[in-house]
Amino acid sequence: MSILVVTGTDTGVGKTVVTAAVASLARERGSSIAVVKPAQTGVGENEPGDLDDVIRLSGVTTTFEFARFPDPLSPAAAARVSGLPQVSLARAALRIRELAESHRLVVVEGAGGLLVRFDEEGATLADLARALSAPVLLVCRASLGTLNHTALTLEAMAHRGLDLAGVVIGSWPAEPGLAERCNVADLEMLAARPLAGALPEGSGALDRDSFARTARAGLSPALGGAFDPAVFRSGLGRLS
Repeated sequence: MSILVVTGTDTGVGKTVVTAAVASLARERGSSIAVVKPAQTGVGENEPGDLDDVIRLSGVTTTFEFARFPDPLSPAAAARVSGLPQVSLARAALRIRELAESHRLVVVEGAGGLLVRFDEEGATLADLARALSAPVLLVCRASLGTLNHTALTLEAMAHRGLDLAGVVIGSWPAEPGLAERCNVADLEMLAARPLAGALPEGSGALDRDSFARTARAGLSPALGGAFDPAVFRSGLGRLS
């Protein structure tokens, strides 16, 4: 029984693809797995959301979306604008603990970044992770600007006593530039550990079998894959 919280340094960094990759590898190992999205924003009532992408890519069908808001805002703001009930992180934590009793792994994907507000009292994904005593997998960009966002998120995690499960680059470009290649070493320095993975850009458009192979190659053994950060670094070439 374990719970893993997936967050990002920002919106659009690849959290859903990384969540699907973790789920795919767990499914491949035969683990009973559930994926939870406490709040889905920016999606209408009958439109596909992030969990539909997780199902399509990973084949994991035990998924739970606790709340949905149509506007592409933080969960707190989206609930306020729509007039719908806010997400209760206390109730979310209770439901996730119940799922963890019957599943080997529960993966919880946040909305936006670690400190995006879920309600008007200021509850965040960080609060949910702390309530669950769950490690946090941080998904970041490869490009310029990622170091500040990553450093701030890691600092916020440390301040709240959260355990870091690793840092994964959510979309590694096919032709990385100097900034992307240099950022790898700096990201590892910020995390004080090797990268936990790097998924190639376009992974979310793959078919399920191809995605499973990509997940194995792109995530570390701790996450069920075969990603070797030393081999990844050796392929970056000269940095000047």
